[in-house]
Amino acid sequence: MAHFDVFNGDADGICALHQLRLARPREATLITGVKRDTELVARVPAHRGDSLTVLDISFDSNREALTKLLDQDIRIEYFDHHYAGDLPQTVNLIAHIDTTAQVCTSVLVDRHLAGRHRTWAITAAFGDNLGATAQTLATQAGLTQAQTDQLRELGDSINYNAYGDTIEDLIIAPQTLYETLKPYADPFDFIAAEPVVQRLAECRKEDLALAQTVTPLIALQYGSVFVLPDAPWTRRVRGVFGNALATGEPTRAHAVLTTNTDGTYTVSVRAPLASPRGADELCRAFAGGNGRVGAAGINSLEHGRLDAFVTAFARVFGRTR
Repeated sequence: MAHFDVFNGDADGICALHQLRLARPREATLITGVKRDTELVARVPAHRGDSLTVLDISFDSNREALTKLLDQDIRIEYFDHHYAGDLPQTVNLIAHIDTTAQVCTSVLVDRHLAGRHRTWAITAAFGDNLGATAQTLATQAGLTQAQTDQLRELGDSINYNAYGDTIEDLIIAPQTLYETLKPYADPFDFIAAEPVVQRLAECRKEDLALAQTVTPLIALQYGSVFVLPDAPWTRRVRGVFGNALATGEPTRAHAVLTTNTDGTYTVSVRAPLASPRGADELCRAFAGGNGRVGAAGINSLEHGRLDAFVTAFARVFGRTR
């Protein structure tokens, strides 16, 4: 019988799986992709008697594929913090889902493992822009400020690497990045030993500096909307840029749009860090949209619906003031 590990290619998905496999090693076929590849379960070639572990992708976005697998008597363990919708009642599904604002999938795995590999959960929480959560875990783990800052840098860099329309947009393929860090139980050893860590950090800072020269399409009291130029660097940086905007202006919401090859937009939304709610509601109102209350996205917003998106952005975040 085969097992499949299905995980988002960002910091949260990678670090969640890494924690789990450090604690519970097993042979598995890996299925992942860029961050916007959220319907990964449909790629799983499982048969009756096989099993899956799924991490950091919305159950609701994968509902059809999951239902088919569950009906084939395939056992699935699910860890996630995105909107899930109603879950099927079956013994074949074990779900660890929490959609509250201050958790990510790696934090759920950390809870499940009673903190056995907490430094990786801290790394992921920083990458998911959950700074308060990460700092609390770092304090509990007894980390120094210098160590905490190292994990913040690592989380930001791993997360940055997941953004792009295709694997070719990225600095390193998410599966390759996971396999590179897989031998390291300690993220500080990974930072010290692997050149890719410095490379990701340098590229992230270069792309972020470029993004910070862009003038917002709309800048209002309650939030801002940016449309970045059509280039690989903008697709890589949109998530990190959104996080930087949210951290720098925690009482405002932010949306960062980049252009897809078909003329549509990919959208990254950040709710105000001071009141993290509404991002999932906004994005689910558009086809291909999903996420969590504090951060969400739309894979393919039609060009002609940009005005409708801006109007919805104002409705959702303007009312929170």
